[in-house]
Amino acid sequence: MKPETPRIDMPRTAQAGEIIRILTKIRHPMETGWRRGGDGKKVPRNRINKFVCDFNGKEVFSADFHSGVSADPYLVFHAKVSGTGTYNFKWEADDGKVFTASAPITTVGV
Repeated sequence: MKPETPRIDMPRTAQAGEIIRILTKIRHPMETGWRRGGDGKKVPRNRINKFVCDFNGKEVFSADFHSGVSADPYLVFHAKVSGTGTYNFKWEADDGKVFTASAPITTVGV
């Protein structure tokens, strides 16, 4: 399974102070290290272990992933929009790989 660009689903605009829903999804095998492959040998552990979301450099959400998380994990969480800026997303894997994405949001209205 080849990792791909993470998917982010969130509004592009919101009012300052509004609470928005953010959905993230990343394609990843999330191997626990317990499964055996076709050759009978254990498949090496390879999972995303940490997720962090920041808004303009200030952390707004984080999660630690453990072996109970299935392949292609997605998260849904809510965040309060403090103004126009960019949400930055980072996933860290056991093998040292880091996957990133970002999504801008613009405040409108009052």
